Amino acid sequence: MLRALEIRDILIIDRLELAFQPGLNVLTGETGAGKSILLDALGFVLGWRGRAELVRSGATQGEVVAEFDLPPDHPAREVLAEAGLEADDTLILRRVNTSEGRKTAWINDRRASGEVLRRLSDTLVELHGQHDDRGLLNPKGHRAILDAFAGTDAERAEVRTAWTARTRADRALVEAREAVAAARAEEEFLRFAVKELDDLAPEPGEEEALDVARRRMQAAGRIREDIGRAHQALSEQAEQAIGDATRWLEGASDGADGALDAPLAALDRAMVELGEAVSGVETCLDGLSFDPSDLETTEERLFALRALARKHQIAPDELADLRADLSGRLDALDRGAAGLSDLETALAEAESAYDAAAERLSIARKAAAERLDRAVSAELAPLKMERAVFRTEIEEAAPGPEGRDAVAFTVATNPGAPSGPLNKIASGGELSRFLLALKVCLAEGDRGVTMIFDEIDRGVGGATADAVGRRLAELANGGQVLVVTHSPQVAALGAHHWRVEKRVADAATVSTVTALDAAEREGEIARMLAGDTVTDEARAAARALLAG
Repeated sequence: MLRALEIRDILIIDRLELAFQPGLNVLTGETGAGKSILLDALGFVLGWRGRAELVRSGATQGEVVAEFDLPPDHPAREVLAEAGLEADDTLILRRVNTSEGRKTAWINDRRASGEVLRRLSDTLVELHGQHDDRGLLNPKGHRAILDAFAGTDAERAEVRTAWTARTRADRALVEAREAVAAARAEEEFLRFAVKELDDLAPEPGEEEALDVARRRMQAAGRIREDIGRAHQALSEQAEQAIGDATRWLEGASDGADGALDAPLAALDRAMVELGEAVSGVETCLDGLSFDPSDLETTEERLFALRALARKHQIAPDELADLRADLSGRLDALDRGAAGLSDLETALAEAESAYDAAAERLSIARKAAAERLDRAVSAELAPLKMERAVFRTEIEEAAPGPEGRDAVAFTVATNPGAPSGPLNKIASGGELSRFLLALKVCLAEGDRGVTMIFDEIDRGVGGATADAVGRRLAELANGGQVLVVTHSPQVAALGAHHWRVEKRVADAATVSTVTALDAAEREGEIARMLAGDTVTDEARAAARALLAG
């Protein structure tokens, strides 16, 4: 609920402070007095796109502050939470526009963007008038309006869930088809490459092992001859020389008085060490023995691994992984037909579930549309439009997360006349009454929103204007309605009354707004009835209107 509106240096308003109340608040005044400026100022602080030049001539900046009550369950609290702003019981919006055109906004003294203001405004205020493109005249919002009237939250949630599942199933099928198509495009390469890798059957670490074996065999060919000569020298010459020396010394040892004992012992040890050396050399020779064809086989295998690795531009040790990857892609290709069939079945099931949920939502909407048409028709009769026809048209549209229904409110002002969109068929006065009747039927649950009607009674008078006023008062019951009006019948039904006036002070035109007491209300309504010259008859008629 809008509690206060403070305006400084906006257009022809120098400073203005308004304290609005629950119920029906009416604003009256001469044409051009500045009533629409109040709405411009309120729209500015709510982030609406409006006039480009708002700052009063000669001022450096203009400012608007709006104060709203915020009950604990008000939807504005969710918007504030998403924006990272704290929510109090009072919401204060402040927006400044400099003479250079720079705009700055605050929400409860925290800087905020125009986008956050606009999202908040959707929960705080509804503006209705003959040129309103944000509310009931906008066909893009008619489906949501019908859903709110119908109470289709459960059905729409089911449709959104089914749509998500359908979308995922469709995406999975598309991706699988693309993968199979890509695989088929390289099928010949895959089959050849996999066969080539299967024939070679590379193993991790094999290239290094082959390279070591090759180097060992190449080295063996170069050193085996020298090791063989060494073996011959050790086993034949050295062994013979030590043996001969030992026999000669043993024959002379008896006459040497023990002087040869130590040399003989050393020769014995040398013979043992020589035997071990010969054995080790023989073992080495055995290890260096290989079939020349083994070297050829090893080199062929090594060169084949390296050539295939170069072909695929990877390291030889990665060939085994490549083999597994290409084999997997080939298997996926071979399994592709069966996999696509499963995904097609899953998509068909998801589409069937979506169609069923969308059909249930459509049925609920069509039933609600009939109820809404009857309710609006009942409201049109007191507004002197009993011959007019309001109809909620539902046509099939492209499927989506909100179902497959296109909803539009249409009217025919006379029986047999063609129906069409609200803002195309109805005249100004008729349109106002259509909007009012529709809003009365849709107002249930909107008590937290301030409703503003901008000259919605234009073009009507007498009993029809009285009926408009009574509908507005009904809407305001338990809530808040602001109405800019030229109708004395409507003004008389207001719970609170402000008069907007324009005056010239110090060669400058300014607009003022005055809260009227009972006597002042009588005079203002008499002026609305009689014009510039207020007669006793006009005052009597004003008193009669105020008396109800």
